[in-house]
Amino acid sequence: MFKSKFIISVSLIIFISFSSFAQTKRAITVDDLWAMKRIGSFSLSPDGKTIAYTVTSYSFGTNKGNTDIYLIDADGKNLRTLKNSEKNESEPKFSPDGKSIAFVRDGQIWQCNLDGSNEKQLTNIYTGASDFEWSPDGKKMLFVSSVYPECTTQDCNEQKDKAYEESKVKAEIFTELMYRHWNDWRGHKRSHLFLLDIATGEFKDLTEGNKEDVPPPALGSSNDFNFSPDGNEVAFTLNPEFSTAISTNNEVYLLSLSSPSSPKLISTSKGVDCQPVYSTDGKWLAWTSMKRAGFEADKKDLILFDRKTGKMKNLTEDLDRSLEEFIWSTDSKTIYFTAQNEINSSIYKLDVESGNAELFYKENYNTSISISSDGKTLFFIKQRANLPSEIFSLSTDGRNTLRQITFVNKDLLSQLEMNSVETFWCGGANGDKVQSVLVKPPFFDPNKKYPMMFLIHGGPQGAWEDNFHYRWNYQMFASQGYVVVAPNPRGSTGYGQKFTDEISGDWGGKVYTDLMNAYEYAVKNFPFIDSKNTFAAGASYGGYMINWIAGHTDRFNALVSHAGVFNLESMYGTTEELWFPEWEFGGTPWQKREVYEKWSPHRYIHNCKTPVLVIHGAKDFRVPEEQAFQLFTSLQRLGVESKFLYFPDETHFVAKPLNSKLWWNTVYDWFKKHLK
Repeated sequence: MFKSKFIISVSLIIFISFSSFAQTKRAITVDDLWAMKRIGSFSLSPDGKTIAYTVTSYSFGTNKGNTDIYLIDADGKNLRTLKNSEKNESEPKFSPDGKSIAFVRDGQIWQCNLDGSNEKQLTNIYTGASDFEWSPDGKKMLFVSSVYPECTTQDCNEQKDKAYEESKVKAEIFTELMYRHWNDWRGHKRSHLFLLDIATGEFKDLTEGNKEDVPPPALGSSNDFNFSPDGNEVAFTLNPEFSTAISTNNEVYLLSLSSPSSPKLISTSKGVDCQPVYSTDGKWLAWTSMKRAGFEADKKDLILFDRKTGKMKNLTEDLDRSLEEFIWSTDSKTIYFTAQNEINSSIYKLDVESGNAELFYKENYNTSISISSDGKTLFFIKQRANLPSEIFSLSTDGRNTLRQITFVNKDLLSQLEMNSVETFWCGGANGDKVQSVLVKPPFFDPNKKYPMMFLIHGGPQGAWEDNFHYRWNYQMFASQGYVVVAPNPRGSTGYGQKFTDEISGDWGGKVYTDLMNAYEYAVKNFPFIDSKNTFAAGASYGGYMINWIAGHTDRFNALVSHAGVFNLESMYGTTEELWFPEWEFGGTPWQKREVYEKWSPHRYIHNCKTPVLVIHGAKDFRVPEEQAFQLFTSLQRLGVESKFLYFPDETHFVAKPLNSKLWWNTVYDWFKKHLK
C-alpha cells in the first residue's frame, strides 16, 4: 500500500514538473524570426580541421543585418570569432596553404591570419571586388567587379560615374531589352571577371570589352568560375545573348592564363550550362546542363568533359532528378551532388566511371556541400522546417554518421514549440499522386478543431520543402493556431521532369485540380481541421493562383495575394525575362493570344466574392506593381472586401525587418478578422 502511494506521488510530481517545463515553451513570433542568426557561406580548411563561416544578425533598430565571421573546429568545438565589427565581413575562404583567410569587407578583398591578426587589404579597385576564388598555388585570385565594358582603366570607370552623378539630367535612352532585371535597373555596367596578383596587387580584366556579364546575372549558380588544378586555365559561365531578354543560353568557356588567347566555347546545349568545376586530378571538367532553350526549369544534367580529348558524356541522363550543386571527391572517382527529391534536397553519390548514381542522404534540405581533404567527411548546411540552417557533417563510408557542428540558435530554439513537417498524398488530375506538406500548430491537441492555412508556392516550377523559410515560414503561420497545408501540385520540382513540365501552357488547369483535390482531401481526412475556417495565401505564381482561385471558387474565408500575376498580357509587356512567359504560354501575346486570355485571372475576377488582401513592392520588376494596381482596382469596383498593403521600398520580396513585421501582422489581422 505504501509503495503504491509512493509511485503515484512520484508520478504526479514528475507529471507536474514536465507540464511546468513544457509550458515554458511558446509559439514563435515575428520578433523571434528576426532574432534568429542566419548562417551564410562557410569554408573548410585544407587540412579539414577548421571551418570558417558567416553569421548574419538583424536589428529592428537599424532595420538591417550585419554579417560577421566565426571559426569552429570541425568536431564542433572551440568556437571563436574571426571578424566581428559594425561593418559586414563576408565570403571567408581559407588560403590553399591553410595559413590565412581571405574575406570581403567594404567592397574589397582582405586577408588575415587565423587569429584575425595581420589584416591586409588585397584589392584596391575603384569598382569593388567580390565573389573571389584562390588559385591552387595561393598566388592569384579570380574576382568579380562591375565595370563599363568600354572602359579599360579604373580612371575611366570613375570619370563615367562622376559625370553621371553631376549631370542634372537623369533620363535614360534604351535601345535594347533587359534594361532592368529582377529588382534593379540594369544600367550600363557589366560584371567582369578579373585576375589578381596577390604579391603585387595588380589586376587584369579577363573579359575586357565584353557587353554581357561574367558570371551571368540569371540562371547561373554560385560557382560559375574556377581555376584548373594547375592554375593555367579558367573555366567560366557567360550568356552571350542575355540582353535580348529571350535567351537562357548560358555557356561554359575556357580561357588560358599561360598564353594570350580568346575564351573558347566548349558547351553545346542551347539551354542553361553553368557551374564548371575541374576534377581534383585535372583530367575532367564537369558542369550542369539543361537541354531545352528558353526554359529555366528544365532538368539539369551533369556533363563530363575530357580535357585531353574534348569528348563529352552526360552522366545523369537516366536519373529523373535535376542537379543543384556538386563537388568532386579528392580522388576524382566520385561526384557528390544535391537534387530536389520530393520535399527534400537530398545528397546523391555518383560513380564517375560507371555513371551510376545512388541516393546517399535523403532527409531535409541540404546545401553547400564540401568534402574533407582525406575524402572521409562531407560538410554541408542543413535546415528543416523546425531548424534554421546549421552546419553538419556526414561520413562518406556509407554509415551516414550525421553530426551537427554549429548551434547558432540553440538558446532561442529551446524556448520555441515548433512541430516538424508531416506529409500526405492524394490523387490529383489524371489520377497522378500529389504530395502535400502538413504542419500542426504548437501545443497541438488532436481533439480540437483548427482553422487551415492553405499555402501555394511560387515558381511555378518550385516546391514546398522541408526547410526553414524566412519569408513564407510554416511555423509563423502555424503559430497563430492554424494547421498549415502546403501542396506540391503540377509544376512542382522534385517529382520528375514530366510532372514539372505539365504546368506550362496550363497554369489554371491540372494544377488547380491538384490543389483543390489536396484541399478536399485535407478537410475530409483530418478531423482536427475546421472546414468552416480555411484560408489561402501565395506569392508570385502562388499569388497568380490566389487570383485564379478568387474567380473560380468560394471555398476560402479570405485570401492573400502577394506579388501575384493578374493580367497575363500586361505582365508580358512589363516583366523583364521574356523567355519565361514565352515558354510558359507558347509565344508572345500576339502569337498565342487565346492562351494568354484563357489563363489570365483578370478575365474571371468578376466572379470573386472572397475578401482579398493584396500585397506588392514598388521595386518588383519580375511581377511589376501594375499587376497589384489592376487587381485592387477590380476588387474595389466590384465591391469585394479588399485591402492593399504597398511597400514603396521593397522588391519581389519583403526583406527589411520592420517591413516584414508589418507584413506578418497585417496578414495575421486579415485572417483573424475573417474567422467564423
